[in-house]
Amino acid sequence: MARSVRLFSAFRVEQTDPDHFYGLLAADTVGQLSGYTKLDGATVVDVGGGPGYFADALRAAGARCLCVDADAGEMSMRNGAPPAVSALGSALDLPLRTGSVDVCFSSNVLEHVPEPWRMADEMLRVTRPGGTVFLSYTLWLSPWGGHETSPWHYLSGEYAARRYERRHGRPPKNRFGRTMFAVSARSALRWARTRAAEGRAEVVDVLPRYLPRWAHPVVRVPVLREFATWNLLLVLRRR
Repeated sequence: MARSVRLFSAFRVEQTDPDHFYGLLAADTVGQLSGYTKLDGATVVDVGGGPGYFADALRAAGARCLCVDADAGEMSMRNGAPPAVSALGSALDLPLRTGSVDVCFSSNVLEHVPEPWRMADEMLRVTRPGGTVFLSYTLWLSPWGGHETSPWHYLSGEYAARRYERRHGRPPKNRFGRTMFAVSARSALRWARTRAAEGRAEVVDVLPRYLPRWAHPVVRVPVLREFATWNLLLVLRRR
């Protein structure tokens, strides 16, 4: 519970103190990922890694990490330059060979692409057989589904964006239908089960990323999971 409280508290300063927020989240996430696969010596691609907070934490754990992002401005946010080992490229067409990485990792990017399951398929494609896909994202119907426009996204994404702009004098960074899209838990589970049935992947875990272990069964409850899961984590093993 203490871990969950720390993470949720950090969300309040995501845009005002990104070093604190992303540093804390990256350390926590790498610890979580290391429970599924060995990172020391592993080749990892961080899909949508932006300024490289997660890539830094992965390298600190011994991984060889490439950060891929489609937004050069986002990649340069921290130090005015992109991360040391990085590539400009789309998550929908990753600039990597098929089966070329041990771990394909992505944190809170899926809800920002217009074709989320095309991105998920690309992550699966570039992962070698036996490798790990670690994919997490914010559910649209969760309390933070509208990101900085929450909780007004429950009344519609457009309304939430207009309200934010009236109150703050500037448009939100995350604009529904342009840079943020509604992604559900149901669609993720359908995608994962379909790929497992096709023999392309084994579903290792599905859980609410930020919640305590005792709350994990919430992902099994239709409808409730869309609101209560908050951030869904899928862990797959490539076949």
